[in-house]
Amino acid sequence: MSLTLKGLHHVSAITAKAPENYKFYTEVLGLRLIKKTVNQDDVSVYHLFYGDETGNPGTELTFFELPNAGRNRDGNNSISALSLRVPSDDALLFWTQRFTVFGVEHDEITERGGRKTLAFTDHEGQRLILVSDEHNQGMAGGKPWDKSPVPAEYAIVGLGPAHLTVETAEHTALILEDLLGFRRAGTYPSPVTGQPDVIVFETGEGGSGTEIHLEERKDLPQERLGRGGVHHVAFRVDNEEELKLWIERIRTVQLPNSGFVDRFYFRSLYFREPNGILFELATDGPGFATDEEVEHLGEALALPPFLESKRAQIEAHLKPLDTRQQA
Repeated sequence: MSLTLKGLHHVSAITAKAPENYKFYTEVLGLRLIKKTVNQDDVSVYHLFYGDETGNPGTELTFFELPNAGRNRDGNNSISALSLRVPSDDALLFWTQRFTVFGVEHDEITERGGRKTLAFTDHEGQRLILVSDEHNQGMAGGKPWDKSPVPAEYAIVGLGPAHLTVETAEHTALILEDLLGFRRAGTYPSPVTGQPDVIVFETGEGGSGTEIHLEERKDLPQERLGRGGVHHVAFRVDNEEELKLWIERIRTVQLPNSGFVDRFYFRSLYFREPNGILFELATDGPGFATDEEVEHLGEALALPPFLESKRAQIEAHLKPLDTRQQA
């Protein structure tokens, strides 16, 4: 069987305050909270999933809550920015005005890799980039939630390119191309250095929802991960059968890895590429409607079956995300 990753599955970042995170990503960015659950490795804190109307793979932005996390120290060998797709260039004008109204720090609209983009930061310094799908070809975006406060013609429709900043680009490029099957799709000048050294990699159908943008920077210190930082990026695998083949491939090249992990909503494998960035391979299913009706996604605390017996204990330690919604 030929193994091809379909594109970005989700990206997971870190927040120190889940209620503030919930407010920003639902009320300002207009994303849907599709799953309110806990970190399976530390059930005392939230793991929040945002996405399109049903949390389709390729639209999921997730956050681990780490209440005592210090501020992220930006630097090398990191997922240095996340991208979110919007339908058009006009949408970027809408978002510029919206960010001004909400007091969100943002840059001017600029071009990256042939697409118009708008960089901004959230309340914890998380670095994000809105990218226009005006001229995008390849993997389609998702469908915005019809109850979003953002009009559908301007709404976020999924994940765009994940930006990686590393000390030695060739090491990460080797993993992307030779192991994971990405292909080079061009370069463009770095917004920081002005040099044409950002390498674009794509997989599957291509397009912004399948891309990694890789920049080499030898002048930066090592990142210290904290609130406002990105924990890992996950790539889409069609099903569990294919995931098991990927596990064998990664074991063959002797990369340390997690082996098969059951996350209930999807199955996974984790490993670090040579510069230390954490990659995940995740299956498209079973999906977030496995334990909730689509119309009620994210409304109640969802726990996988192996944690259900501890529900009372878990709920007792979680604070409500807002005063209108009990945890």
